[in-house]
Amino acid sequence: MAELVGVFAAGHAPLIARDWDQIPEARRTPLAAAYDELGRRLKAARPDIVVEIAPDHWVNFFLDNLPSVCIGVGEEHDGPPEPFMIKAYPHHTLPGHAAFGRHLLETALAHDFEPAFSHRLRLDHGFCIPLWRMKLDPPPAIVPLIVNDIEAPMPSIARCAAWGHLLRRAIETYPENLRVAVLASGGLSHSVGEPTMGRIYEDFDHECIALFASGEEKTLIDFLTDGIPRAGNGADEIRNWVVAHTAAGGKGFELISYLPVPEVYVGCGFASWNVA
Repeated sequence: MAELVGVFAAGHAPLIARDWDQIPEARRTPLAAAYDELGRRLKAARPDIVVEIAPDHWVNFFLDNLPSVCIGVGEEHDGPPEPFMIKAYPHHTLPGHAAFGRHLLETALAHDFEPAFSHRLRLDHGFCIPLWRMKLDPPPAIVPLIVNDIEAPMPSIARCAAWGHLLRRAIETYPENLRVAVLASGGLSHSVGEPTMGRIYEDFDHECIALFASGEEKTLIDFLTDGIPRAGNGADEIRNWVVAHTAAGGKGFELISYLPVPEVYVGCGFASWNVA
């Protein structure tokens, strides 16, 4: 039987890749340390695969075909196509795990979830910045779980919580021995392409972190449902953290670091959940 061996979350601000050398050292050093610690913990969990939850930034999908959730079921996926990522990230392809991806898909369909699926995805900066900065080289086998955090209408926070429970069920019912880690990519508060671009909503971020730590699922859902629309359009990526949180059973949350970094426009959060 498969085993959940670790749950993690990290931000993926594009400027972390594009302008890494231009970020002031006083901010770059703690950012690097947070990614390093997250990478150390993930590698210590010795996962066979990583289910990574991230949005698609108009790389695989657009308004003419925009699923709420898409599962990658391929044996291989393409690396990031963005020029700034091609320069920073050395891998043009990443391994997948078709058997678990297919099991997750079939588990979802059997429990009245209706995701899209793809046999080959392009994994953009949202997937690859954490893998790169966490020094996961060579990259682990990735089962991508794309959640629409980009364009309304998006899956509700409650539905994302349900997806986390579904993911945990899929892990626990996978029939072969497999060590599975979960990595949520994105958030916390930020604003992109809006008049408030660059603003970081620190009060919101701290309350969000406190509610993840509390383990009160309904309170967290209610807070995020009401608060995310007022915390910048990038805050919608917290949906990915919600999936990870409920996959971990809604407990064991540990904040590794919270760094509001105006140079990358994001309240950068780094966390793990104790699933022992």
